[in-house]
Amino acid sequence: MNLFANLIIILTALIGLAFRVTGEAQKGPDGRTHKVVFEVAIEGSEPWRGVLRNVANVQKALGAKATRIEVVVHGKGIGMLLAKTADADPEMRTMFRKLHAEGVIFAACENTMRRMQITTKQLLPIAITVDSGVGEVIRKQEAGYSYIKS
Repeated sequence: MNLFANLIIILTALIGLAFRVTGEAQKGPDGRTHKVVFEVAIEGSEPWRGVLRNVANVQKALGAKATRIEVVVHGKGIGMLLAKTADADPEMRTMFRKLHAEGVIFAACENTMRRMQITTKQLLPIAITVDSGVGEVIRKQEAGYSYIKS
């Protein structure tokens, strides 16, 4: 085989692996796949740790591989995804790493970021941004996600 053919084989394998890792959640013991969106619009380290514990509890109850979870922060909740917050709270930093490694998505509202003059560089590296936090929650509910307000 030539170099081009080898590259095609390697790229195909990598794309397949990426789809397997980021694809749909598997079915749990109950034969279902669960989709959950957590909305966070509250402030304070203790409530934020509570949200992260709730996310972990959902994964434990329903199966981490059988759940797709997105945590959407906006308004007063935006501080949850600031790097300086996690840096100041080792428990939260550890929880973020573990949950992110298990596929939990953490999304920050761009409207709130603009209003509060927060840049993406100030967010945790694991965070993504969405145009509107409330809009994202609506889109997730329309896609069949269960809604949890924090």
